[in-house]
Amino acid sequence: MLKVSIFPRISVMVRVVAAAGLLMAGACVPVPVGDSMSMSQPDSATASQPAEVEITHYSGTDVVPVSPETVVVADIAALLSLHDLGAEGIAGLLGLGVPIPDKYAEALNNPDFAELGSVWEPDYEAINALEPDLIIVAGRSSRIYADMKEIAPTADLTVWEDFYSKFQEQHRNMGKIFGVEDRVEERLAELDAMVQDVSAQAAGAGRALILLTTGAEVTAYGPGSRFGFVHDTFGYAAADENLEREATHGDAVSFEYILEMQPDVLFVIDRASAIGEEGKAAAEILDNELVAQTPAWQNGRVVYVDAFDWYIAWTSLPAMFQVVEDVKSGLQ
Repeated sequence: MLKVSIFPRISVMVRVVAAAGLLMAGACVPVPVGDSMSMSQPDSATASQPAEVEITHYSGTDVVPVSPETVVVADIAALLSLHDLGAEGIAGLLGLGVPIPDKYAEALNNPDFAELGSVWEPDYEAINALEPDLIIVAGRSSRIYADMKEIAPTADLTVWEDFYSKFQEQHRNMGKIFGVEDRVEERLAELDAMVQDVSAQAAGAGRALILLTTGAEVTAYGPGSRFGFVHDTFGYAAADENLEREATHGDAVSFEYILEMQPDVLFVIDRASAIGEEGKAAAEILDNELVAQTPAWQNGRVVYVDAFDWYIAWTSLPAMFQVVEDVKSGLQ
């Protein structure tokens, strides 16, 4: 890893204090009565806006600038939310090297973005050359938080356990940083209305099982897991309460297991599709005589979800709106 020597920047707050001192000194100078009303007054919005804000996030607590002008984002989901919220100042994205759906091309494939490498191999020299005011990491890029913090103030907006609450909390952090609190509350209210509508129906809609396919391999997720929001947020009963919660790619399961669990609804994520790998499609993998005997298959309640939104971008606002629609599709 390239080691970059970073000199401390002059604090914005120091400059503000210095400016205040000058204004006080100026107040001692007599001003002609006729000119007293012509003195420029500070803009009330600017004067009331703090220069910095303290943010508590996944990796700790940091003081970061408000309305930063040059921002590096190292998470696809975070950038999708920032674009949705109308945040400004985004200078570059560290991506994942996965195909970008057309619906997100405007947000993620901006030709004005600087080339900064990827989440897996950041170009620290290029990032440092941008002299960013703020760096945002989350999810897969959380591991480079400490490295990024050596370059500029860094916020880790990873959404962790207690998914829905942390999802809201991190988006409110975005609102504080970028001065878009009203927009955040508006979008969260829209989303919550949809979530509450679905959850009111899901509790009595049968037992659900979440599956991830990768090539010919099938893994399963339950409550408290990466995709546990199906149960924890939306209220679907779990077909299996004992699945591993910490496994990133789920518990490996067989078709016999799926039949044994007798799920009423299956939510299926095609990982190969999400990351652009070749291989059998999820629908082809699950089309067999064992899975066909489950209530989910027999009643047409197998939901092949938007793989990119669930696997890559599920902690973003746009993706969560799609997640709600997918979960709603599992209702009878």
